Amino acid sequence: MPHLALLRHGQSQWNLENRFTGWVDVDLTAEGEAQARRAGVLLAQSGAAFDKVHTSVLTRAIRTGNLALETADVNWLPVVKDWRLNERHYGGLTGLNKAETAQKHGEEQVKIWRRSYDVPPPPLAAGGEFDFARDRRYAGAAIPNTESLKTTLDRVIPYWDGAIAPELRAGSNLIVAAHGNSLRAIVKLLFDVADDAIVGVEIPTGNPLLIDLSGDLRPQRARYLDEARAENLPG
Repeated sequence: MPHLALLRHGQSQWNLENRFTGWVDVDLTAEGEAQARRAGVLLAQSGAAFDKVHTSVLTRAIRTGNLALETADVNWLPVVKDWRLNERHYGGLTGLNKAETAQKHGEEQVKIWRRSYDVPPPPLAAGGEFDFARDRRYAGAAIPNTESLKTTLDRVIPYWDGAIAPELRAGSNLIVAAHGNSLRAIVKLLFDVADDAIVGVEIPTGNPLLIDLSGDLRPQRARYLDEARAENLPG
């Protein structure tokens, strides 16, 4: 029975500043680092012998995974990074303060952009400060200029099918250290959560969701390792 731990990165600087982050590569705060180390303690105490980590190409997720591994004394585990595990691309909202954006566009419109399943924010203009087209991490990739949760899922699924699922089927225990929306996409896929329900699923920062899977990757048990900070389980 393979085990899968979904670990959302610890608090980032832009989380603290209440800004739309998306693909901008911001670092963890001191609190975020502490959350990552706490996740490492919890993973070590879980009893699961992990074999590998999959993460995005964004520093906050990479460092969360690394700090967790170091704390769990398994720093030697291989780590694979792929942009398809990135956070959702927030398009033209990238870098904006969430409260100020709500004042400008209205609470209801911002709620639609943030929480609807298939309505993306306005696209990011080319050539601006947050244009990722020239970033070497995405060389050769058809990167988006905005995403909804649905289109985030559309680019996570091929990575799941091609990289993560085969390793789980082979019996490996994996950690996916990523972001709220890319992990939400995996939760939707695994638990077959309805479109209108998945937007309400919240994965807390730095609190691993440990999922026990059957051989055909059906969830048999799921639990947050820090019960005091647990959210409602998906499904």
